Amino acid sequence: MKTIAERLQSASETIAGLCQMLNKSPSQVQLLAVSKTKPVEDILEAYQAGQRLFGENYVQEGAEKIQALQAYPDIEWHFIGPLQSNKTRLVAAHFDWVQSVDRLKIAQRLSEQRPAGSAPLQVLLQINISHEQSKSGVGDEAALFALAEQVNSLPNLTLRGLMAIPAADLDEQAQERVFSQLHSLFSALQARYPQVDTLSMGMSADMPAAIKAGSTMVRLGTAIFGARAKRAET
Repeated sequence: MKTIAERLQSASETIAGLCQMLNKSPSQVQLLAVSKTKPVEDILEAYQAGQRLFGENYVQEGAEKIQALQAYPDIEWHFIGPLQSNKTRLVAAHFDWVQSVDRLKIAQRLSEQRPAGSAPLQVLLQINISHEQSKSGVGDEAALFALAEQVNSLPNLTLRGLMAIPAADLDEQAQERVFSQLHSLFSALQARYPQVDTLSMGMSADMPAAIKAGSTMVRLGTAIFGARAKRAET
């Protein structure tokens, strides 16, 4: 069985290989290690192997890990799960990034609850690109740009880009089509807001199509930490 360090090395080599085929620098694609349900010890093992970006889906669990790892201030913590309005305070207090902002109420609460003296919370807008009822996200282009304008005006947030989780059962051509649509929206957002630089799309099953379409951040969990048990938010 491979260690976490070995899996990270393998993932980095895969990303580098894909970038080389596309005449991109590997530095153009960041790896976010999704550590939900995994213990602090696993995160530390990844950290010791050089990983610094970690993604959490569950508010309470993520906040506890961040507090437990305060001695490692160079870790960049991303909240990537659905966010309810009654959980925004913990996210605003502990995380560096929120990738799953999909409505104004959430954005307003995050801005209001960001502690004084903290750096602005870096925000991605989540798009429900496949229009799945089971997933969060803005549903259409007009709503996306209206939300972007509102988020951009909030004092303690910095709009950085887009995130999406396409349907899991797409074939390669469909993956490429969906990711191309996302990249077009991303480019349009960049044209309006010069600080926008992050397109978070692509996981283990669809990473090649995502990178080909212009992803700047891929989210890998099982490929780094191994299989995980399902759990409910608490």
